[in-house]
Amino acid sequence: MAKKPRIHPYITQDNYVRLRALGKCPGRYESEIVDKALAAFFSNEVDDKRDAALIRRLDRMTRQMEGLKRKQIINAEAFALYVRYFLTVIPAVPNQDKDAARSQGAVRFENYLQSLKRVLEDGERVLFTALEDVVVDESAYFTKEELMRMHIPQPKKNADRKSQKAEVENV
Repeated sequence: MAKKPRIHPYITQDNYVRLRALGKCPGRYESEIVDKALAAFFSNEVDDKRDAALIRRLDRMTRQMEGLKRKQIINAEAFALYVRYFLTVIPAVPNQDKDAARSQGAVRFENYLQSLKRVLEDGERVLFTALEDVVVDESAYFTKEELMRMHIPQPKKNADRKSQKAEVENV
């Protein structure tokens, strides 16, 4: 067995206490602990684990951002459809009624803001609740196995004629 070189590093008191405590365990030696720690440090093992954790977190954040982007697109499209509908359906206001329409519009806008405030305070999102009610996933459809269980074989033609004759005779 080749003789290992002896070193005399200086470490903090806290690390020294930990090293001594761990070295007192049966089958553990201080030099083995330090050697493994240095090997891990030089092999970038710690960096690889940290990088893997960061990559997992970035992946999760990317999925969350995609969900937010999708919701933003849905909001923008819903708003655009509403504006198009509104501009198509609402007739032009005659000049003599414009002041009354402005005051009525201000009242309606204030009511809209109050409704929006209530919805946001409740935490219940009207659009996404409605979308969740409408959007269908695969669980809403029958599987092949369910369809096979529901399959009822058609009666044979001879049996149909016999049952029709029996029904006629009973009448």
